[in-house]
Amino acid sequence: MSEATSNGPLLVASGVTKQFGGLTAVDDVSFAIPRNAIVSLIGPNGAGKTTFFNILTGLYKPTLGRVSFDGRDITGGRPDKIMALGVARTFQNIRLFGTMTALENVMVGQHTRMKAGLFGSILRLPRVRREERHVRDKAAELLSFVGLRPALHDQLATNLSYGDQRRVEIARALASDPKLLLLDEPTAGMNPQESGDLTRFMERLRDELGLSILLIEHDMKVVMGVSEHVTVLDHGEKISEGDALTVRTDPQVVEAYLGKQEAERQRTEDGVG
Repeated sequence: MSEATSNGPLLVASGVTKQFGGLTAVDDVSFAIPRNAIVSLIGPNGAGKTTFFNILTGLYKPTLGRVSFDGRDITGGRPDKIMALGVARTFQNIRLFGTMTALENVMVGQHTRMKAGLFGSILRLPRVRREERHVRDKAAELLSFVGLRPALHDQLATNLSYGDQRRVEIARALASDPKLLLLDEPTAGMNPQESGDLTRFMERLRDELGLSILLIEHDMKVVMGVSEHVTVLDHGEKISEGDALTVRTDPQVVEAYLGKQEAERQRTEDGVG
């Protein structure tokens, strides 16, 4: 990797458009994620945020545009190949294997880094057994890192609380050793204390593991408290971008969230316009 690449943005999306039949869900969006940064993608419901996430992770192929990750073109690449390069994600609706334990769920997350093939697994070769022990130990370490008590490591995922299930999902994403972690509505269903804990945890991921994080989030307190850069979508178009204060006070953003009449009322009360 060249020095220019290693010092440039980790991910760059250029002119990305996604159409479903006659509907344009994402319209000519360009976007960059710096290295070792926490950035947020926000917007009202139906703005195109999750569609954009799905393009970055290979679930959707863009109709137009290009996506590069760490200097490589990943446009329309297979999700497993993109994950192997270092992109991991969580989902708005938690997608754990309910009949597997927390530990087993995280072990599954390491499959892209495992070397043992089918033949080795069948024969139970010594190197395979060593790798399995390593995978189990790493899974336990990650569960502890995300704050799941050791007593819960062997609990079935379906029996865990919502907050603990979210922790397991993040640990599973971390198990693939990502460079970029995409979090889709991670605080949904959490109380204010849990949301605050997750905010501090995201900062730990950046500071201790050197990760970049892209966050879709409706909780503006979380977004404004943790984001170094915020991009706003509305009806598939990028309408604002910048630091949290710039975006929060942008009239287009206020209008997108509150509606034109309410935005005008607030501007009148503030003596603007």
